[in-house]
Amino acid sequence: MFRFIHLLLTNFSNQLFPTLCLGCSQSLKSRESILCISCRINLPETGQHREPYDQDLLNKFAGKVPIRFIASYLYFKKGGIVQKLIHHIKYKGQKEAAKELANWYGNQLMAECEHTSNIDLIIAVPLHTDRFKQRGYNQSEWIAMGLADALQIPIYNNVLFRNRFEESQTHKNRLERWENVMSVFSVKNPELIRGKNVMLVDDVLTTGATLESCATELLKFDCMSISILTLAVAGS
Repeated sequence: MFRFIHLLLTNFSNQLFPTLCLGCSQSLKSRESILCISCRINLPETGQHREPYDQDLLNKFAGKVPIRFIASYLYFKKGGIVQKLIHHIKYKGQKEAAKELANWYGNQLMAECEHTSNIDLIIAVPLHTDRFKQRGYNQSEWIAMGLADALQIPIYNNVLFRNRFEESQTHKNRLERWENVMSVFSVKNPELIRGKNVMLVDDVLTTGATLESCATELLKFDCMSISILTLAVAGS
């Protein structure tokens, strides 16, 4: 009886205040979450985890930092559905969407990719405390949580820190992005990463400057390897 009443109230609430698809803004049905079935089916997945040595991705870091494995879940295109999702995640408080999307990807990785099997820990690209106070959360941490749940890998939030509040990277070129994040990050508790295989997690991979800066700092403290996963990558 209680379950019936709960379902009745939930359906009534959904009719008054429908949950909308973050892709097309249509009302979600009872078994849909974040995206309607149509939008989810049409997500522009990269499939990069099936070919983890994608040269275009590796070239972003070639000659700078050694990357063991790198992949992104979705292609980010201006005006596309992924841009909408990232906007909702970063600026509209939709942190749970970040976690759920990453969980979908994590389940794919578990089923189709052997390169995550020996990762020891996950580190999300950190926000400065001032940015965190503005936003109320770090979207990269929520992406990391979704991956961690699926992959059963612990997250360490007490290792990598952002030292200063820098300008947004959105409209900067590669050189400007690198200059913007140079010496931004520092490592505390280095014993936690020594000899470990580390996975760095972020929202969008564009030039790779932020992730390069993070990896450079982590590698100073003798972690075994760096892998990178992002929710999206700028591309077609």
